[in-house]
Amino acid sequence: METEITSAPAYAVARCTLSPGETVRAESGAMLAKSPNVEIETSSQGGFMKGLRRSLGGESFYMNTFTAKDGPGEIRLAPTLPGDIVEWQLTGQTVFLASGAYLASGGDIDVDSKWGGAKGMFSGAGLVLLKCTGTGPLLTASYGAIESVDLAAGQTYTIDTDHVVGWGSDVTYEVRKVGGWKSTMLSGEGLVVDVTGPGRVYLQTRSAQAFLGWLIPKLPRDNSRS
Repeated sequence: METEITSAPAYAVARCTLSPGETVRAESGAMLAKSPNVEIETSSQGGFMKGLRRSLGGESFYMNTFTAKDGPGEIRLAPTLPGDIVEWQLTGQTVFLASGAYLASGGDIDVDSKWGGAKGMFSGAGLVLLKCTGTGPLLTASYGAIESVDLAAGQTYTIDTDHVVGWGSDVTYEVRKVGGWKSTMLSGEGLVVDVTGPGRVYLQTRSAQAFLGWLIPKLPRDNSRS
């Protein structure tokens, strides 16, 4: 699968070119357009329990598989929120994605979920993280632009939990308060995650939770029910 990412970083679109018989799996609702010979099949990809675990990780219960029939084909994919897309090439390793960051994958990549532990209960990464393992291209989406941080062995970096997109399996992490409880409640930063290398970490430049916190108080209220 060859991928060209256009309209980044605000409204990124992934244009995927498939060889005859090649497939790409995508999050439900991600398709913008496709060539007529690209066929679609919808399934839970691994059965009911696996689909349920993915849905707990913030993705759809069902996934769509697109296959190019009788020649090469093309499909265009985009995330729900305005933002960026990066192509993460996996070569047999595992990466973990935050809730909502998975867009699509090709090749031999298994998408499942992983219990994040008690520390994940309070983080923007979510209680259940998506676990992507295998070989091939992995398309990761964000709200806002995506930036990468490459960590050396033992190097630690601190990121607001709402801005984490994903990291490699060699990266360890620990969620903590930004300071004392006063700083955590009043600074607007909340919780942060300390990530320690070696490995790459992707982060997004905007927070959906922060946007909702700004938007909801401005929405008109139905005073007739009061």
